Amino acid sequence: MFRFLVRRVIGAMVILLIISAITFWLFYAVPRDPAMMSCGKNCTPEALAQIRSNLGIDKPIPVQFWEWLQGAFMGREYAGYGHCDAPCLGYSFANREPVFGTIMDRLPLTLSLAFGAALVFLVLGVGAGMIAALKQGKFLDKFASSASLFGSSLQIYFVGYIAMYFLVSKMGVLDQPSYTPLTENPGAWFSGLLLPWLVLAIIFTANYTRMTRSQLVEQLSEDYVRTARAKGLSQANVFFRFAWRGAMGPIVTVFGIDLGTLIGGAMITEATFSLQGIGRLAVASVNQSDLPMLMGVTVLAAGAIVFFNIIVDAVYALIDPRIRLA
Repeated sequence: MFRFLVRRVIGAMVILLIISAITFWLFYAVPRDPAMMSCGKNCTPEALAQIRSNLGIDKPIPVQFWEWLQGAFMGREYAGYGHCDAPCLGYSFANREPVFGTIMDRLPLTLSLAFGAALVFLVLGVGAGMIAALKQGKFLDKFASSASLFGSSLQIYFVGYIAMYFLVSKMGVLDQPSYTPLTENPGAWFSGLLLPWLVLAIIFTANYTRMTRSQLVEQLSEDYVRTARAKGLSQANVFFRFAWRGAMGPIVTVFGIDLGTLIGGAMITEATFSLQGIGRLAVASVNQSDLPMLMGVTVLAAGAIVFFNIIVDAVYALIDPRIRLA
């Protein structure tokens, strides 16, 4: 297991390095000059050259990328800013603020949104799928299958605006979506994020319901499950000890990807509810041609997905004893 994790961590670092290099190159492939955008209307060649020097984009692209890597791992010196300690992701072109500090300020909101919604849709989706599999062919199975099909066809921006109009503006059942740090006011933190959690749960629950049902139905027809029943084991024992564990592999895989994606920035969700998280920061960095901020957000998003994929692979052997990690 240890050797497996070491190999996966090394592979993850290589993947992040490749993603960073591609992002860096794509930034310069876009025909927008951040120095020209900062220079203004009465821009002279001398002023433009000075701005490029201050932004650090007057050097060859490979040199810039190498200096960015050095800053991320060892820190570096920035003209006009002094020494920046590792992990140093540079300073924003737009507001001259440290990229790492800005991401850390936005990250708690995105983490709260991601983990809260994940808890809701995982419990609801897996629970509904379990009931549908146990009641296969009956009313509850047909109802859960129809509801999941309907839910999977919905979009977050559509459901979000409808929910805010009726539940917030008209009925006043829920508070306007907002973010209050958990350590400051747990009640305001919960009430401000409840509506985004529920909307995300509607979208994601449908997929987990269908997936859980199909996996459990398949596992309940396996030979080892029939053998367990023939030995006289109870229905609950057969279901949770054998079928349930065998069905969890694909569900855990998709959950790891979904959770990593949400932590990387649920752009549409944050835009729908006007939440200033990592997703909104990513959109702003693209619109403003802000390379340091774009690099920081991209590495965070990719790192979250890669990290949770490693966790999923490590958990496989615990969930399903038929799987052994070499």
